[in-house]
Amino acid sequence: MGRSIAIGDIHGGLKALIQLLEKIEVTPEDKLIFLGDYVDGWSDSANVVSYLIDLAKQNTCIFLRGNHDDLTHRWLATGELNEKWLEHGGQSSIDAYRNFSSDEIETHLRFYNQMLDYYIDNKNRLFVHAGFTNQHGPDQEYHNTGFYWDRTLWEMAISLDKSIKPNDTNYPKRLQIFDEIFIGHTPVTRIGESMPIRRANIWNLDTGAAFRGKLSAMEVNTKEIWQSEPVFKLYPSENGRN
Repeated sequence: MGRSIAIGDIHGGLKALIQLLEKIEVTPEDKLIFLGDYVDGWSDSANVVSYLIDLAKQNTCIFLRGNHDDLTHRWLATGELNEKWLEHGGQSSIDAYRNFSSDEIETHLRFYNQMLDYYIDNKNRLFVHAGFTNQHGPDQEYHNTGFYWDRTLWEMAISLDKSIKPNDTNYPKRLQIFDEIFIGHTPVTRIGESMPIRRANIWNLDTGAAFRGKLSAMEVNTKEIWQSEPVFKLYPSENGRN
């Protein structure tokens, strides 16, 4: 039986992704759950998407939608430009697609269209890029944008008093729905961490690959962790999202 491996935010760092998968020694029996944000950051944004499309031909892959994926998708599909997006890595994706043919872009658009907002496995574990806000669960969410933009789930987890237990009446209802939740979106480097960390029942796998951190993966059953080199060292002539 293969492993179930969750992979954090890549942000165009193809060299780090290849290095990470080599460390993991991925086999076709493994299920790979990508937590989103494949683009916007390092120069290989478009190449990351091409690589993932090919990877899915050999492996079972779950591709979740990140906020940066949504913004890049909108630009590719309609030409929509968002100034904040350009300031936070979007220009790197525009540059990365300059030499792609229309056929290649159509293939990528299909990839973006097929991404999932969230995924629940058979062990009642939720995988989502950012979070959800409805206390009855993601299937009751009114707007799907929260799945790739929400930070309140993680902010709640890191601010939760450790003395409050899951069976307490005032324990957050959102945290009672799933046995575990795996997210990206908010780099753990913001709170001084460099590896995936757990708060309450949430694991955050965004270890700052877009900036000066590493790309991380976790086998969700055993909690084994793998990391690439700091991604900026693999792209020494670039600034990423610094």
